[in-house]
Amino acid sequence: MAPGRGTDPTDSITEMSVSEDASSSLCYDSEEGAVSSGQARSHGKPMASSGATPGSSLQYHPHSTAKSSGNSPSHTSQASPSVAVMSSGGVHELLECPVCTNSMFPPIHQCPNGHTLCSHCKARVHNRCPTCRYELGNIRCLALEKVAESLELPCKHNSLGCPEILPYYCKVKHEALCAFRPYCCPYAGSECAVTGDVLALVAHLRDDHKVDMHNGSTFNHRYVKQNPQEVENATWMLTVFNCFGQHFCLHFEAFQLGGAPVYMAFLRFMGDDSDAKAFGYSLEVGGNGRKLMWQGVPRSIRDSHRKVRDSHDGLIIQRSMALFFSGGDGKELKLRVTGRIWKE
Repeated sequence: MAPGRGTDPTDSITEMSVSEDASSSLCYDSEEGAVSSGQARSHGKPMASSGATPGSSLQYHPHSTAKSSGNSPSHTSQASPSVAVMSSGGVHELLECPVCTNSMFPPIHQCPNGHTLCSHCKARVHNRCPTCRYELGNIRCLALEKVAESLELPCKHNSLGCPEILPYYCKVKHEALCAFRPYCCPYAGSECAVTGDVLALVAHLRDDHKVDMHNGSTFNHRYVKQNPQEVENATWMLTVFNCFGQHFCLHFEAFQLGGAPVYMAFLRFMGDDSDAKAFGYSLEVGGNGRKLMWQGVPRSIRDSHRKVRDSHDGLIIQRSMALFFSGGDGKELKLRVTGRIWKE
């Protein structure tokens, strides 16, 4: 049964049915290679590499001076390629692994003919150059690593508002935590790869996932499930609330906790954690003269649905208690969850 819509925008009632379970950035580690000691700069301009003319940067010509006889050098050697001035776009191409197309970080490997690839892909290609099929050996491309160390580049989220200019070896780590990076879709009922800003995700949830939308800071939802004994790791559809100029996601689902099935309700904030801390919420469920209550702070959607669930940061109801709240016959789950959101 799909979620219903409440008539009162400040006191919504939704009946929800079970859906499929949700199954659950790469940062350069300075311990794996050289890292530039420069710090990120705001509103700056990329610096040219040492010895280059203004507005230009260095490019490595992928032809090693390393000599090899036979199939491949059997010992570790270091290439000493030449460098020449050209555009930063060419440098970006040189620093892109031809196998995975990701940016390369030390150690950067090359074959005796000068073709480069990242350390992760070297094992994947079974020690054969993906370009010329020559045996790779253990040659490090130190010149290209030095060229990369000299670069300063804008964050890839600069079109979303990030002003940072970063040393090449700091760029990936920053981008993984950048405050301007897009949010992941908070829908837990499927493997959804959509990302975007908050308003784009709200429209996506409404139009593509058919999530119920409500205006107001209070809610009164009724969750119904036939044959509750069959519920195993089932995720329940969420509801989105618009209040205080912000959007919130209310989750309710069933999953296994220590081998025992439980039900859980929790709230997530569609924004960053620093902004989420400005709000609080309460949840309440009961029946037959009994009541369970929870009060907490909504978690940011920067934290995955699974991470929040597995931290047990919400209202948890044991199945036996849930069935007791539902009438005690065990034939149907009928839970009424009420709550409110407030600004601290």
